[in-house]
Amino acid sequence: MRFSDFKPVSLDDRDLFLRHYRQYPQVHSDNTFANMVCWNHYADYRFYEAEGTIILSSTINGVTSFRPPIGPRNPDLVAEVIDLAVREGGPSPLLVLDPGSEAWIRELYPDLPLHADRDYFDYIYRTEDLAGLHGRDYATIRRQVNRFGREHAYTVEEITRENIDEVWEFLVIWCEWRDCDSVPILAYEKDAILFAVNHFFDIGLMGWIVRIGGTIGAISVVGPVNADMAVVHFEKALPETYQGIYQVITTGTAAALLNRYCYINRECDMGVPGLRESKTRYHPAYMVEVHHATRDDLEACRR
Repeated sequence: MRFSDFKPVSLDDRDLFLRHYRQYPQVHSDNTFANMVCWNHYADYRFYEAEGTIILSSTINGVTSFRPPIGPRNPDLVAEVIDLAVREGGPSPLLVLDPGSEAWIRELYPDLPLHADRDYFDYIYRTEDLAGLHGRDYATIRRQVNRFGREHAYTVEEITRENIDEVWEFLVIWCEWRDCDSVPILAYEKDAILFAVNHFFDIGLMGWIVRIGGTIGAISVVGPVNADMAVVHFEKALPETYQGIYQVITTGTAAALLNRYCYINRECDMGVPGLRESKTRYHPAYMVEVHHATRDDLEACRR
């Protein structure tokens, strides 16, 4: 196996990933096709097909990491991935993004330390919790949503071919408000979300709008993770103009997904304190953990 044989993830690969992920469902947002194709300008996601499996890599700022094979359990193939990671990867060249792979790697390599990356744990919520906001835990958020409803006559509507151009226009306004181009990661996010909107239906995305009068005040962009879980890839609003609107788009999106998915993945917090506080406030049902192995530890455990 050579890194030069890995191919960039592109829109043309959508059906391949859909078929494969139906057979081998994912749980972490980073492995989803939509995430990879929208953020490929930043993370250079690539894949390699071998013996009925898909092996993923990503390269950020020149540093490459690999993931365990997705597909039938093949210890020899895992050993090949580890060899490749040691040769081509950065200081932490193996990322493990789901509990099944974590348990398998620990079984194959009991002496290999796997280090938790808390900043990249995905937050998973029960859809009914976010949609209903029932109970004491959600009292503050519920009050914010109710106050918004008293102050604004609004609707929540699905993103369609008829209103997708309005979504684009809203995002231009949002990027100007955030001054996206002045901060590198926001500039990357701007490109990612505009790519998502430009190719919304080709990727297979869905989403919702909060409209106040004739004006869009917030949007969500959502995709499937597996049969039971959807992921909110992007959620953007103008909170300075409409106080409480983030709570409204969050609960409105959950209400729209209520009869389709049991769980909503709201991705990680990247270690940002304010984002962590916000995601924790919605009381996740559980987290999808992420672990990594260092090159030195992989070298020590190679067969």
